[in-house]
Amino acid sequence: MISKETTCISEIFSSIQGEGPFVGTRQIFVRFAHCNLDCEFCDEKSRKKARYLSVDELAKEIFDLDKGKMHHSVSLTGGEPLMHVPYLEELLPILRSRKLKIYLETNGTLPESLKKVMDKIDIIAMDIKLPSSTKREPCWSEHKQFLETARGRNLFVKVIITTETTKKDIDKAVAMVRKVDRDILMVLQPATPISPRQKEVPVSVLLDYLFRAEKKLGNVRIIPQVHKLMKVR
Repeated sequence: MISKETTCISEIFSSIQGEGPFVGTRQIFVRFAHCNLDCEFCDEKSRKKARYLSVDELAKEIFDLDKGKMHHSVSLTGGEPLMHVPYLEELLPILRSRKLKIYLETNGTLPESLKKVMDKIDIIAMDIKLPSSTKREPCWSEHKQFLETARGRNLFVKVIITTETTKKDIDKAVAMVRKVDRDILMVLQPATPISPRQKEVPVSVLLDYLFRAEKKLGNVRIIPQVHKLMKVR
């Protein structure tokens, strides 16, 4: 049966995962266009090229990249992949039929969409969007619902730290995760400057946030964007 579902894809490529606890693993990255949020540090805004691909066309490109069976998983990133649920409902079973693991990178604001595809996802990498970092309205309620929905899965949360991040937001994120499950891994990720006006987060600040989080949670790490340091995609 030929799928009629199509969606807008910004990029498909093979590289290493540069963020979170799976850093260094080889993945196929599928970058979905469009997002339901607009964050200060987002680098997706600079991506201009995108193609409309059917489920079958995308699956073929993924399988072509994985001919050597060397990839740990397929990273669905964006943009926001959970804006494309009907597409994912057709794509994911095809990928899993080839024994490919599915790694979802999400902004953690669409819990109802997650429910529709969660049983076909192996790893969930959820961002917690701090208002002081993103310069947008808070998503605390959506994040909490998302965490409760994903609880018990192979899940970790990622908190982007900028020079504008506040202790108040860090403490609120920590308290939210603790209420759901104190053993959910929290990754503190310093934002890589993407413009001359942005500055690197001092190590002393990162260590202070790490200490604050470790007092409440069972698993917290500082992990920078390794792919940016290595200058790879």
